[in-house]
Amino acid sequence: MTARQAILTVAFLAVTLAIGPVDAKAAPAVSSSETSRPTLSLVQAVILGFVEGATEYLPVSSTGHLLIVEHLMGMNGNAQQIEAAQSLAICIQSGAILAVLVLYFSRIRQMATGVLGRDPEGLKLLINLIIAFLPAAVIGILFNRWIKEHLFGVLPVAIALFVGGVLILLQPTKKKAEIELGKDLTQMSWQAALFIGIMQCLAFWPGFSRSLATILGCRWAKFRMMPSVEFSFLLGLVTLSAATAYEGLKHGDEMIAHYGVTMPLVALVTAFVAAVISVRFMVDALGKFGLMPFGYYRILLAFACLWWL
Repeated sequence: MTARQAILTVAFLAVTLAIGPVDAKAAPAVSSSETSRPTLSLVQAVILGFVEGATEYLPVSSTGHLLIVEHLMGMNGNAQQIEAAQSLAICIQSGAILAVLVLYFSRIRQMATGVLGRDPEGLKLLINLIIAFLPAAVIGILFNRWIKEHLFGVLPVAIALFVGGVLILLQPTKKKAEIELGKDLTQMSWQAALFIGIMQCLAFWPGFSRSLATILGCRWAKFRMMPSVEFSFLLGLVTLSAATAYEGLKHGDEMIAHYGVTMPLVALVTAFVAAVISVRFMVDALGKFGLMPFGYYRILLAFACLWWL
């Protein structure tokens, strides 16, 4: 996929979102509650989009960072504002989804070819991604409301950041040659895929990081670092697409009623650009330094959050 095609994809999504939700008959009358309705400025949209895109595929938790930023910007004043901000945070993940579609288009095409019966390895990868996605789908459907009510706060995020950072630092340090020892994605069994999917469920604890959970799962299943990162990206594509579709169908109208169309689109496009840059940075950084710098960053951010509280 070329850069021009990527831009056209974003433009098409923007037009679709702009046209789809508009309903003139649904416009509410102005009332006294209008002043307390959640709003989203251009600066807030750009900041939220940048934070989402920059952190979604890094092992530092985009959800945790968004919750912290939303608190700093005062977007959690009442239950209505919190619900709207949570829905917005999930829906602007579309930008990060598009980034992986662009950067890993060859893998997407391989899996599509596998479905058509022309690439057994592509079909096997797709099946493993579906298996790895299933545990998160079950947990998300059963406990989504409980998770939002009990874990979406700065203190739970700080604890999760700290725990994830400690887990990274506890990983045995290896020489660069030893880091690349292990299996490739073509050697992944359905049992390994299921184990990685179960590990991904740790990401329902905001602040832990879906990317970190899946990379650790892959590494503990004896996969090399770069294949682990790639599988994390691809599994994120499946998981984020499902979460975004679910949240969009459930709360999309409410989100647009609160924020309109323009500002969420600004956040989405910003997230796309930031995610493209972030993915390229992460692949390069992990190849050179491994997970260790992210561990120190998580612990420092956790203590900063606790100090702020």
